[in-house]
Amino acid sequence: MAQLTAFGKDIGKRLIDLDKPQTWLIEEVRNRTGLYFDDSYMYKIKTGQLSTPKVVQAIREILEIQKCDHDSTGTVQ
Repeated sequence: MAQLTAFGKDIGKRLIDLDKPQTWLIEEVRNRTGLYFDDSYMYKIKTGQLSTPKVVQAIREILEIQKCDHDSTGTVQ
């Protein structure tokens, strides 16, 4: 199992704070972007295997996550 990136962890923490399931976020991203998005895609975003700018931006906006020094595309050393 791949490690979550800092962004991936932020997604999980915000969903807990908002008391929302991941399925809610997936639906919100689909509605906002018009792109195909599912659990598998979300996993790849959270582990840094994918970093589709439009999807990442939608997640940041929906969850109100600020962009920080560690990008979503890799782990922080």
